Amino acid sequence: MKNLFSVEGKVALVTGGSRGIGLMIARGYVENGVKVYISSRKAEVCDEVAAELSKTGECISIPADLADMEGVEYLAGEIKKREKSLDILVNNAGAAWGAPIDEFPEAGWDKVMDLNVKSIFFLTQKLLPELRASGTAEDPARIINIGSIDGLGIPFQSTFSYPASKAAVHQLTRVLASRLAADNITANAIAPGPFESEMMAATLKDFRKQIEARVPRGRIGSPEDMAGTAIYLASRASAFVTGTILALDGGSVTLR
Repeated sequence: MKNLFSVEGKVALVTGGSRGIGLMIARGYVENGVKVYISSRKAEVCDEVAAELSKTGECISIPADLADMEGVEYLAGEIKKREKSLDILVNNAGAAWGAPIDEFPEAGWDKVMDLNVKSIFFLTQKLLPELRASGTAEDPARIINIGSIDGLGIPFQSTFSYPASKAAVHQLTRVLASRLAADNITANAIAPGPFESEMMAATLKDFRKQIEARVPRGRIGSPEDMAGTAIYLASRASAFVTGTILALDGGSVTLR
């Protein structure tokens, strides 16, 4: 029982790991003994963040743009070159697009769906051999998809493709959990509420007090909240948890 929440010695890939929620998770893993690969579209930023995180552990940068299949295949190929097995896959890379319903463009719809849903499925697919090589009945390999409370409830903003994509992520997570259970791979999703991130920066700048007032816990999420949840879902403590959508939102969805 003593080491139920230990993730030390595991290997993880965190997409979108150079900022926001991805960085919170990557930092939490690195500081708790996980060898972490981070990926993001901006190579210079990804390299700088990996160098910073490597001061407290092991973090490797593999820049890649997951908006198309070329980037997905490149990232999967780089992991395969370096690792025979993968313990944790965190599918966090994502995008949003806002516009009034009468003006919402096809480009905004396709960009969000491709990055938020399509890339998750195909990156997971291509890394299944490494995940299968890691998982055991006692300690399965972990797929952790980052959804959103916007995929559980109705958002306030006009980001039509974003909540649709996150609802799809939640359902894809359940399907993956069902299909991969026999391979000793679990699949769960974290559905964050408001956290400090680049995607939320402008909204928090203008409406922080109003947003905090809508959260029963009275605040936005902290890096420790996100890291702790991701560590739990990657540790022995959650080995019997799969197909779950965990709302990490201070009660915003479930208590209102």
